[in-house]
Amino acid sequence: MFDGKTVLTGVKPTGTPHLGNYLGAIKPAIMLGAKALEQGGKHYMFIADYHAINAEKDAAVLNQKLKEIACTYLAAGLDPLKSVFYRQSDIPEILEITTILYAYTPKGFMNKAHAYKAAVEKNRLAGKPDDDGINMGLYTYPTLMAADILSFNTDIVPVGKDQVQHVEIARDIAGAINAHYGKDLLHLPSYHVEENVAVVPGVDGRKMSKSYGNVIPLFEDDKAIKKAVFSIKTDSRPLEEPKNPDEILVYEIYKSIATPEQLQEMGDGLRQGKLGYGHIKNMLLDAVIAEIKDAREKYNYYMAHFNEVEDMLAQGALKARPTAQATLKRLKDAVFGRE
Repeated sequence: MFDGKTVLTGVKPTGTPHLGNYLGAIKPAIMLGAKALEQGGKHYMFIADYHAINAEKDAAVLNQKLKEIACTYLAAGLDPLKSVFYRQSDIPEILEITTILYAYTPKGFMNKAHAYKAAVEKNRLAGKPDDDGINMGLYTYPTLMAADILSFNTDIVPVGKDQVQHVEIARDIAGAINAHYGKDLLHLPSYHVEENVAVVPGVDGRKMSKSYGNVIPLFEDDKAIKKAVFSIKTDSRPLEEPKNPDEILVYEIYKSIATPEQLQEMGDGLRQGKLGYGHIKNMLLDAVIAEIKDAREKYNYYMAHFNEVEDMLAQGALKARPTAQATLKRLKDAVFGRE
């Protein structure tokens, strides 16, 4: 599938990732990029800091979030010597390409974009004007994302189902430009939705999310992780009462991290009345700590030596820019008749 293909993934710096982010998004993205590289392709991974300023205006907060997400991906196994790892704002060609794309982007595309529609709906529910608090960065978000994708001749963009629309918009814009000039100026991307990505429940049973305050922290100390694990909701049934594992929240979270053998052991213990809630919470705690132990050490190192990460991002930008420059030149030559 990825034979010789260029795969591109972007991530917004939104704060310290939690276990659900790590298992459901971060590790799968790194593994998919590694698979593309193994099959002779290219992997671009970037931090979408221009996208982030639509919502975060405090530079100190934004910078801290950027540091955290960069260190997280490196700690989780991203290899900057193989993948092209860069910061979006270090590639000025992306913004020039965005400006050209605006001229070929129907306004209707922006009106239909999920993020904009969600913001409008939120305003309506609050009795506010449709566009209250909505800036042009949010409104034109899909065009900048199209430039992120098209700048690097991307073949495949791994996305969640809610992001498919953005890849389709990028493809439509590229197709319109190619048709107008009668040549393949821009490569048409496709998307890849990983159907088996883990959706990790939080400690209250809802999807694990910072906005719900129900997360298991990723890189805090063992004490903080234990506190979160032992806050997972359980009922008052005694140890010896047989239980259906699929009705136990601890077991549902354990599914996302345990080996098949570990999962079988917990499931059998619950069904046979041999494991109580304290036992299975300790089993989950051990699995979480084992999973993140090495990554946590690397994360703490990179956070304490962020100058090394800055060098990696700068080197990534140096690798990325020639491709973006070539894309921009093709577009400008065609648009302004410079050929």
